[in-house]
Amino acid sequence: MVIETLNFLVITSLTPLIGIFLLFLVPSSNELLCRKLSLWISCLTLLFSLFLWIQFDAGTSFFQFNSTFFWFPYLNFYYSIGLDGISLFFILLTTFLVTICILTSWNSVQVNLKDYLVCFLILEFLLIQVFCVLDIFLFYIYFESVLIPMFLIIGVWGSRERKVRAAYQFFLYTLVGSLLMLLAILVVYFQIGSTDLHILRYSKFSEFKQIVLWISFFASFSVKIPMIPFHIWLPEAHAEAPTAGSVILAGILLKMGGYGFLRFSLPMFPWASIFFTPLIFALSLIAIIYASLTTLRQIDLKKIIAYSSVSHMGFVTIGIFSLNIQGLEGSILLMLSHGIISSALFLSVGILYDRYSTRLIKYYTGLVQVMPIFSAFFLFFTFSNIGFPGTSSFIGEILVILGSFQVSMVLTFFSCIGMIIGAAYSIWLFNRINFGSLKLNYINLYQDVSRREFFMLLPLIVLAIWMGVYPSSFLNDMHCSSLSLLESLR
Repeated sequence: MVIETLNFLVITSLTPLIGIFLLFLVPSSNELLCRKLSLWISCLTLLFSLFLWIQFDAGTSFFQFNSTFFWFPYLNFYYSIGLDGISLFFILLTTFLVTICILTSWNSVQVNLKDYLVCFLILEFLLIQVFCVLDIFLFYIYFESVLIPMFLIIGVWGSRERKVRAAYQFFLYTLVGSLLMLLAILVVYFQIGSTDLHILRYSKFSEFKQIVLWISFFASFSVKIPMIPFHIWLPEAHAEAPTAGSVILAGILLKMGGYGFLRFSLPMFPWASIFFTPLIFALSLIAIIYASLTTLRQIDLKKIIAYSSVSHMGFVTIGIFSLNIQGLEGSILLMLSHGIISSALFLSVGILYDRYSTRLIKYYTGLVQVMPIFSAFFLFFTFSNIGFPGTSSFIGEILVILGSFQVSMVLTFFSCIGMIIGAAYSIWLFNRINFGSLKLNYINLYQDVSRREFFMLLPLIVLAIWMGVYPSSFLNDMHCSSLSLLESLR
């Protein structure tokens, strides 16, 4: 049994690479075969990741499905991978959303299709490695390698004329932020003699060195989340990216920063994490309120969802640094929920853009009269985005509020103000798009969701309801790992 589970993690990691090799054998002119092959490969990867969840042992906090390969043994570098209750769900989210992205691009991408699909399979491989590798140096390599396919997706297949500028802004902003982390990793290696996470979790650093190293890691993770004032690249990248690029950017790439805090900053630098908690709370509150107010004045549909993502990530960082079990598990659940809901909202915007080639709100009114199925989907995702009871966001937000309440009532109060503003802009957005009189002067041809789009959005609704109604199926598997993480802080 151990060998079988071990192989499933390796196979899940390697399946996208096999798909890339097979895609190179297919002629670029045979676009239908390229689409079908990439879809089957992504579905197969999702299936293997589900087997990991089925065979996962929720009763232990140790890493499971471990595999270690020789890399540079003379320098004490080993290629080590494994899963715990935190990283498991991020891999599941990755494999699921990449499948959705390929379905999304079925008809919308007509130029260099094979290269586009190869970029997504490369991105899937790199993201899986980010969430399962147990070596901080290898983590850094994969963490930064993700920028390359995402840079190409935005810069080559973006939807508007500013796509190249947005791609460079995304690439340079996030790369420069991570250079300090590379220097910190070298400091750790020369002091400990290893970059293996199993060893580093039990290594001790002085208080001054913890502060310096924590700031170095924070410089990288805060840009990825992104936290204010490091969020400038996000709205522009979302606005210029294709629909699938926005889905993977909001659904997975923004979670790498939160995952980095959970995997490295908290267990390796516990004293510094507690020391900088007030700073994190201050930046998070600014993000929640400022981003929510900024969202109210946006006229581009994608920028509205992008700024709402900044606000939601503020709740995530509050939950992580509340340093109690409710806040910690709430932040993980909220990241998973945001990956589903924000992806669904970007898919909904993409459906409108594919039909009418505009994302400006002023052109869309009265859609409920001619696109009732789309309006029903959009209504559900809007209410999920504001944390309506019975949806996934509600469970994550209520746990974060419970965790923050144990730290500070003032912190909780201002966080709830951000939730109220979030409900305001979400309902206002839905009202402006779906109600009112039709503007036939601008758009006079209407088509409701197609069969492909319907079955693309339906699983997202099922997941949002599942997480909202029966969250224990997720919380049980992450509970031991979360408790172990909190124990490392004491």
